[in-house]
Amino acid sequence: MDLSFLAGVFASPLNIIRSVIDIGIVAYVFYRILGLIKGTRAAQLVKGLVLLLVFSVVASFLKLDMINWLMGKLWIAFAVALPIVFQPELRRILEQIGRGSFFRMDSQTAREASEAVINEVVQAASILSLSKTGALMVITRETGIKEYLQTGFPLDSLISSSLLINIFVPNTPLHDGAVIITAGRISHAACFLPLSDNPHLSKDLGTRHRAGIGITEVSDALTVIISEETGTISIAAGGQLTRDYNTVTLREALRKELAPRESWQEAWKRRWSGENSNSVKKEH
Repeated sequence: MDLSFLAGVFASPLNIIRSVIDIGIVAYVFYRILGLIKGTRAAQLVKGLVLLLVFSVVASFLKLDMINWLMGKLWIAFAVALPIVFQPELRRILEQIGRGSFFRMDSQTAREASEAVINEVVQAASILSLSKTGALMVITRETGIKEYLQTGFPLDSLISSSLLINIFVPNTPLHDGAVIITAGRISHAACFLPLSDNPHLSKDLGTRHRAGIGITEVSDALTVIISEETGTISIAAGGQLTRDYNTVTLREALRKELAPRESWQEAWKRRWSGENSNSVKKEH
């Protein structure tokens, strides 16, 4: 393998810096693209393309002429077909570039996604509370709860208050059990959760509340529980239950629990903006 090109790359510190920046930009773009296609059908197509690429490299190394010729024709066909196959993902990437969100820091996009989940959950909880419709919504964080996902019905849908409300309408197929929200999407419904073994829980807590507390004892998930008897909104986190939330206090509590940590870039930007505003005030 000819590595002579590396001599030019490392010939001077400026070249090294330029190469590091170049590699960093390309790596970040690929990272964001993979994030956009994660969980979609395009992700499976990418896996298939990677396997074909590995097969093509192996065939080339073993000098299998017929397979090499066939793979060469296939790559030409793929060059034409891929823009059509990946049209939805390409459109999403271009839309994000147009909105300026493609190159935002992950913490900023995560904060926007978290706020969207909070808004929909709060709106759904408010309406379910008024109608005294029992509900149990689980919002996962770092710890996976795959074994409990498997007990429910997979949805993998965009989160919306309307869908959450309809799921918990009494006597519907999915109302009995918990809705699990993962990565900003409604992952599963009608899931069965482990009941809390805490002997100190109040005797007036029913199965729904004990299940809501139980899942937070075995994971770092957060649950929002609506009582069907009183319409009371409760939150369970870390095995502890707090009750009697309204729309305002529920939103504040969810923001406190679910808000992603501020990145050092955002902290610096906030501090710099604050210092500038203070200096302007002093001048006036």
